[in-house]
Amino acid sequence: MRQVLIYPGDDGYWVAECPSLPGCISQGKTRQEALENIKEAIELYVELLEERGYPVPDDRVEVVAV
Repeated sequence: MRQVLIYPGDDGYWVAECPSLPGCISQGKTRQEALENIKEAIELYVELLEERGYPVPDDRVEVVAV
């Protein structure tokens, strides 16, 4: 499991990104669709890192409200 940020985009779509995996961003027409899409993006991202022999970053994101 990884921490995911999800927020409404300017274009009406929901944006989801995984901060522990740089560049791992997806979107969807609904919040649920964005979450499903980012889950798939995370799985593919990690799979590609492993295939290429790169280390998979730990999920060390800490959520703090300020």
